[in-house]
Amino acid sequence: MSGASVLYDVPGPKARARNRVYTVVGSLAVLALIAFVVMRLSAKGQLEPEVWNIFNYAGVRTGIRDGVLTTLQVFAVAAVLSLVVGVLLAVARLSDHKPVRWFATGFIELFRAVPLLITIYALWVVLLSNRESLGLTGSQPQFWALVIGLTVYNGSVQAEVLRAGINSVPKGQREAAYALGMSKTQVMTTVLIPQAVRAMLPTIISQLVVTLKDTSLGYIITFEELLFTARQMSTNIIVNGNDAYVPVIIVTGTIYVAMCLSLSALANWIERRGRRAKTGIGVAAAAEPVAATDAMEVADAVPDGPAAKKD
Repeated sequence: MSGASVLYDVPGPKARARNRVYTVVGSLAVLALIAFVVMRLSAKGQLEPEVWNIFNYAGVRTGIRDGVLTTLQVFAVAAVLSLVVGVLLAVARLSDHKPVRWFATGFIELFRAVPLLITIYALWVVLLSNRESLGLTGSQPQFWALVIGLTVYNGSVQAEVLRAGINSVPKGQREAAYALGMSKTQVMTTVLIPQAVRAMLPTIISQLVVTLKDTSLGYIITFEELLFTARQMSTNIIVNGNDAYVPVIIVTGTIYVAMCLSLSALANWIERRGRRAKTGIGVAAAAEPVAATDAMEVADAVPDGPAAKKD
């Protein structure tokens, strides 16, 4: 009996017929919903060629380009900082010193529990009220509030991911490293963390995808990233007496999906490359068997032990 049959009963003729009926009915329901949405958008004039023609204007294309570049800039800074903070928090949580371990645990649990939007808004208020003393100008308070908020939240999540990866390394490797006289810092940096990063790399990059999507929360503090730019365009551009919000939403959503899929594709490529990487010591090829006559000749040519010693 196979494992699949234990966990899943093979449907009989009646069950297969019901599944086909449910599939057809569900597909028709989805198609009907899509047709209803398209009809409503057409009735509102959102599918007219004039509405979609707004993307031919240089100002609209420039606004979208600047929004994408700003989003990628925030993501790049927040991604690097969150990885650094994640490594530090993971190591601190595994520390032998109780104050360090308690501080790291409290930090991680606090910022994982607080909604990211509240963290970003609170940081924006603090930075905005102290912008002169901190030397911040222009949109820097919004930028750093968004970056720091993304860093502390995603860094806390990355710390738990790395801690799980470190704990998944077999204890024998740690004990062998200590037996060789390595310090705890050397064991952590040369044995545990590299293996943890490799094991948890898909999860780490998946969390980076979340970081990229969370950059859209910058619109709440009026930071001019992609979502804020799209919202401004959808409300300020009027075509045939209507707002062009549907085309802007579709184009913006497509850009977000393309960026996230690109990052996911990078994660899959790195994972496949890691599987193909040649690690460890190769197994030596087996020696060819020696013929019986050759073995006898070799035995005759090699003197016996005592005779050799006597000579």
